[in-house]
Amino acid sequence: MVKALPDTALRLLLSPLLAAQAVHVRSRALKLPEAAGARAGVAGAGPGLRLLILGDSSAAGVGVATQDSALTGELIARLSASFRLHWTLDAVTGATTASTLARLEGRTPVAADAVVVGLGVNDTTRFVPAHLWRARQARLLDRLRQQHGAQRIYVSGVPPLDRFPLLPNPLRWTLGRHAARLDAELRALVAARPDCAYITLDLELEPHLMAEDGFHPGPEVYRAWADTVAERIAHDFAAISDARSNSAAEA
Repeated sequence: MVKALPDTALRLLLSPLLAAQAVHVRSRALKLPEAAGARAGVAGAGPGLRLLILGDSSAAGVGVATQDSALTGELIARLSASFRLHWTLDAVTGATTASTLARLEGRTPVAADAVVVGLGVNDTTRFVPAHLWRARQARLLDRLRQQHGAQRIYVSGVPPLDRFPLLPNPLRWTLGRHAARLDAELRALVAARPDCAYITLDLELEPHLMAEDGFHPGPEVYRAWADTVAERIAHDFAAISDARSNSAAEA
């Protein structure tokens, strides 16, 4: 019986083809801009909630025209119905966990009660080793809690790149395998932290639901992503608000 090659060995064997496919994809891919619109603001009425959205091109809204149709705008629309929302978007196309850490370390921390993190695609395409990915993600979560004051951090899972229409095989398969490996590390890391919640991205990624570049979310995917995140935030901070009210009443 022929023994199956491990992923790393197979990737090395296929490296000339994978490199050629990656160059071809980059040369032919549409270069879509980040969604237009404000990157900070105040909306809604109710208990105060400071929200920070942090991440890469998907967090920045690439794939839709304006922030109203992107993750940030969809979150504002949902959460401002229950909270006085002070929100900030800090997302950059091409961001990795390492570049995000470097960016945060070079500026004054934005105070946040809730942080939504959307990273992983660029760590995957750069084949960042799983142990480095986990260590960098742990540093990021620590920083968000200690420097930004985050009470709850909502960590979006690594998207399944093997379902991205733009990518040809075997590049799609190879990136999908690595994305799954990084996502498993992320799930384990988040599960060990009571102030963090893992947000699954097990969404439909059929071509008609993706942006025209075949790589970024379309409006329906952003809405579904925001639905899941907003539901968790609303539940958690309603509970926190109730606990504070009860404590004040007892005092």
